[in-house]
Amino acid sequence: MKQWKKLLAAALSLSLLTGYGCRKKPAPAPTPTPTAEVTPAPSATPAPTPTPTPEITPTPEPTPEPTPEPTAEAAISEDGIYDTKDEVALYLWTYHHLPDNYMTKKEARKHGWSSGALNRTIEGMCIGGDRFGNNEGHLPKGNTYYECDIDTITKKSRGAKRIVYSADWDIWYTEDHYETFELLYGDGK
Repeated sequence: MKQWKKLLAAALSLSLLTGYGCRKKPAPAPTPTPTAEVTPAPSATPAPTPTPTPEITPTPEPTPEPTPEPTAEAAISEDGIYDTKDEVALYLWTYHHLPDNYMTKKEARKHGWSSGALNRTIEGMCIGGDRFGNNEGHLPKGNTYYECDIDTITKKSRGAKRIVYSADWDIWYTEDHYETFELLYGDGK
């Protein structure tokens, strides 16, 4: 038996020397060490972003729209009673006739009026619609003019304030009984 032991010892030695029949234990895999992820610090000037090139589309030519004649239907009613400078001027410009609370001197005489504010004879009424001669020549020549009293509904006299208007709707105001005129509407030609 001694030989047997010798033989076994020799085989074992041989296998140890040659590595036959034995395997080396694999080396353990290296443990990864955690590393901090480094984010680059923002620079003082940001990187430029590319600007998209705009598409050039031809703009259609605007079609001219006719400018409507100024109207003020919402601003002034056609059936109101008016006698102030602004109201009567706007009314004339809008409707091309005097408000219904105006009548000529001839019509007023038929109702008993002779002088002063017509409101004293017929409540709410004013003198207007008579022809104005432009004898002093303060207004452009060659036009036919008409006149109407202003601010007389609450007065006793007709006063000095008038609106003078032409057949082509130039509308003038005088506060000093035809000495000076202010063009309110129209081109004044």
